[in-house]
Amino acid sequence: MTATPREAGRGGFGPAAAFRYVGWDVDPEGGQLACRYALDGREFVERVRVEADPAAWRTPAAGEAARLVFLLAGVSYYKAGAPPVLDLGTTPVRPGDGALLLDFYRQGLGEFAYRNDLDLAALRLVGGAELGPPVGREAPADAPLVPFGGGIDSIVTVEGVRARRPAGGTTLFVLSREGDRFAAIEDAAAATGLPVARASRALDPAILDSASQGWLNGHVPVTGVLSAIALLVAVLRDHDAVVMSNEWSASIGNVELPGGGSVNHQWSKSLAFEELLRSHLARSIAPPPAYFSWLRPWSELWVARRFAELGEYHRVFRSCNRAFALDPGRRLDHWCGRCDKCCFIDLVLAPFVPAATLRDVFGGREPLDDPSLAPRFRALLGRSPDVKPWECVGEVGECRAAAALAAARPDRARSALL
Repeated sequence: MTATPREAGRGGFGPAAAFRYVGWDVDPEGGQLACRYALDGREFVERVRVEADPAAWRTPAAGEAARLVFLLAGVSYYKAGAPPVLDLGTTPVRPGDGALLLDFYRQGLGEFAYRNDLDLAALRLVGGAELGPPVGREAPADAPLVPFGGGIDSIVTVEGVRARRPAGGTTLFVLSREGDRFAAIEDAAAATGLPVARASRALDPAILDSASQGWLNGHVPVTGVLSAIALLVAVLRDHDAVVMSNEWSASIGNVELPGGGSVNHQWSKSLAFEELLRSHLARSIAPPPAYFSWLRPWSELWVARRFAELGEYHRVFRSCNRAFALDPGRRLDHWCGRCDKCCFIDLVLAPFVPAATLRDVFGGREPLDDPSLAPRFRALLGRSPDVKPWECVGEVGECRAAAALAAARPDRARSALL
């Protein structure tokens, strides 16, 4: 493990030889799942905590949900060395689980591989113990669980689900680090007035210091891991469905590859991943928790139009990535007004929200008022040599439509940037 990313990235794999799934164990009384992995000789432990009845942790369905978290969470440790072999050891698996894992690593780490000059296409899966038919689960309550991030997508989903369920029963799901909460999520969650189910995820401390270890680093399909933890919470707390907020454009890649296919920063928000995960649940639990995205048929432009009607959220929502910095000292309590995410949210809302309101949202630093940000907007519109930003932003067509619609508004008539 002495090779650096620059030394390792030559179109093949990283410097490690093998990644091994060691095992997982559950502490029902402590409400904790511990997942153990090994990269060559280096072991890692990840811990997930969920407050739930200890009896719920001991059910076969909870065991299956914990197994899914174990399978998907390993990606954060594999990337440190990106070896050619995934060794499942004695991990119990069913037919189809291997295909899910290989796609999760190859496609979910597509951006990581692209930016580190790796090729994970020949990644091999070995080991694994045969597992039997799906385990049974008592019929759950009619109570959807909605993962919530405080942005326009999850807010529109919450209000859509609420409209279909006027009697209540909807619960938000928030995942955080142990002992840490993000104001950008908490403020918007409070505005919904809905109860919140929480879980915490503690990555092995060593993986958070990859740079000093000389390990590879980069983007992982974190929404896939969050989805698995949300499904564990749903099983433990008797929810019938996990309702995501991934719109149509999440399936569109950032860059096309010369040999075919594409690299998608949002792959674990895509329809392809959604269908893979639903198939896994059907093989594992009967009846399985439903897993789907409320926004799947719609564009970000449609979501923005719906959000524009929800004025009660306009002062509390936040999608700026600076609000979610892991280091609290670097975390902002306002929109930075300069990042790709700020530019995209401003652009997509501009056709539907008055310019004065958006200036207030951005604290007087609205991106569309800043000519120096023209290169970021040109990238969003596909009018620059840069690839689509490596962010959760809409595709080029809807960004162009947003720019055209915004430019036609009378209150944007003097916008030099538009």
